[in-house]
Amino acid sequence: MIPRTFLSLLALLCAVLPLRAEDDPLAPWRSGVSIHPVAPDQQRHSIHSYFNTCPESPDGKWVLFFTSTAPDGQHGEVRIRNRATGEERVLVENLDVEDAHRAACQQWVSNGKRVVYHGERDGEWFVGVVDVATGKELLHIPGRLSCWGRPDGDLVPLYGPHWNPGPHRDLELLNVATGDIQTVVTADAARAAYPEWFAKQYGDQPISIFFPILSPDASKVFFKLASNGHTNGNPRSKGASAREGLICYSIAEKRFLFLRPSWGHPAWCPDGTTIVNTAFSLTDSNTGKEHRVPGLPVCRGDHPSSSPDGKLLITDSTMDKFGGKATDWGIIVANAQGNDYLTLDQFDNSHGAKSWRVSHPHPVFSPDGKRIYFNVSSGQWTQLYVAERQ
Repeated sequence: MIPRTFLSLLALLCAVLPLRAEDDPLAPWRSGVSIHPVAPDQQRHSIHSYFNTCPESPDGKWVLFFTSTAPDGQHGEVRIRNRATGEERVLVENLDVEDAHRAACQQWVSNGKRVVYHGERDGEWFVGVVDVATGKELLHIPGRLSCWGRPDGDLVPLYGPHWNPGPHRDLELLNVATGDIQTVVTADAARAAYPEWFAKQYGDQPISIFFPILSPDASKVFFKLASNGHTNGNPRSKGASAREGLICYSIAEKRFLFLRPSWGHPAWCPDGTTIVNTAFSLTDSNTGKEHRVPGLPVCRGDHPSSSPDGKLLITDSTMDKFGGKATDWGIIVANAQGNDYLTLDQFDNSHGAKSWRVSHPHPVFSPDGKRIYFNVSSGQWTQLYVAERQ
């Protein structure tokens, strides 16, 4: 006869194990994941813009990307593709972009009703807003570039081209529904807030605000600073500007929150307070205090972001940090509490678009957290892939 004590322990173990599996946010990604191109069998580049924005529409119906048949991936179209049927629609034609790294910085806004992008046409750099239902260009804003707003909101941060900002040196917010543009914070105010750092970093060089990223509730923003370089207005060069620092600013309270000397690759977490950055570091946006998530690897070239529920972190990395080749990249998914992670996929990323600034994977979760999108440059074409859990 089996002792009653053993049976009690066995029953307890059986009860606890399912709970442990449910408490493991990595469990759905450990097996049974399907990985494939979003738009297979196409002789072209298909590039998702960046890890700060998801290419999937808020309702899950469409995927947004930049396509190009040019070897360098720097001239092409902004398209959307129906996830269920494969139908594609062209939203923007005949567009030149800065590089194949962020493409047209295309992003969903207004709960998927509109798409914002930027690029160059006929020698003019501009921000465009397109109505998804009709394909009509609603707004055309010359002399600016756009950065990351929220897919469920109408506000998008604008800035002047970092290589030649002209009169647009400050951070502006565009309301895509009304067309209104308001200055949120000036470059001069940033210099006045941190005079010693600016003096050391830029001296008396003119500076502009660069690459502003809105928090989930649009109450805060962080950004870089830039001083234009000496490339005679050519943006397609590493010397186009000197870009340094990370400044966080409260739009709601109209005050500066902190300065971080190095930018890294930051992204907002869903709580609207925490910023995740390279090496799985987390920063409190109210105080600037920073710590590493315990037990997670230090990656290289990483672009980290969070799952919608905040339970997982995802990043890309060269695989030399994991015993592989530096030309191979991997998609790393980690428990946001630390001490556990997995490599979802790895691939040769040394081919694809021959841009002066190459494409990186830039992984990001879908709005429902069930899919992960990333770029792959393993062949002639840089392709957008999706990993789907069961």
